[in-house]
Amino acid sequence: MSFFHATARRIEKKEYGILALALGFCLVVSAFLPIQFTQANASADIWIAVDTHDLSLVIMQGETELKIFDNIAIGSNGPSLARKRGDETTPLGDFTITHIRPSKRFELFMAIDYPNLDHTERAFVDQRINVSEYRALRRQLDQGRPPPQSTSLGGYLGIHGLGEGDTEVHETINWTDGCIALTNEQLQELAGWVDVGTRVIVR
Repeated sequence: MSFFHATARRIEKKEYGILALALGFCLVVSAFLPIQFTQANASADIWIAVDTHDLSLVIMQGETELKIFDNIAIGSNGPSLARKRGDETTPLGDFTITHIRPSKRFELFMAIDYPNLDHTERAFVDQRINVSEYRALRRQLDQGRPPPQSTSLGGYLGIHGLGEGDTEVHETINWTDGCIALTNEQLQELAGWVDVGTRVIVR
C-alpha cells in the first residue's frame, strides 16, 4: 500500500469516527427535546361533519368534536341524495377534499369529489345519467381521479367562504348553488385543519 493510500485510509477512519460521534450526540440531544404536535401531525384522523339540518360544520378527530362552526349556508334548495346539475341542492354523502385553491370570489375553495361512486351508481339506476356519462364517471373514479364535473349530475362543489359577500344574507338564508359556505374567518380557521384527502361527511 502506498503512502498516499495509507494516508487516505487514516483520514476516512477519522471522518467516520467524527460522524459517529456527531450522530450519537444528536440522538442523545433529541431524546431530551419535547415533541411538538401540530394540526398537520393530527390530520390523519381529522374529518369534517356537516349537518344540513342544524347548519353546522364540525371539525372531528375520531369521535371527538374539536371545533363547531355554526350558521353555515348550503344550497338554496336544501340537501339532496339525487342532485342534478343546476338544481341548487347540496348533495348528501361521504366525500373527500380533492384540492384546495385560492378563490377570487370566495376567498378559498375546497373542492369535494362529487359526484362520487355512490352518487354515480344511484344516478345510473335512477336513469338520471346516460350510459356515456356513467362510463366517463366510472373511468375517472376507478382510476382514483376527481370525477368529471360537466355531467347531468353537475359538479364544481365544495366548501368556500363569502369573499366580499353579504354576511347578513349568509346568516339569514341558504344561498349557494350547492356548496357549503362559511364566513371568511371560519374558512381560514378550517383551512388550518384540513388537507387534500380529508373526509367530509354531509348529513
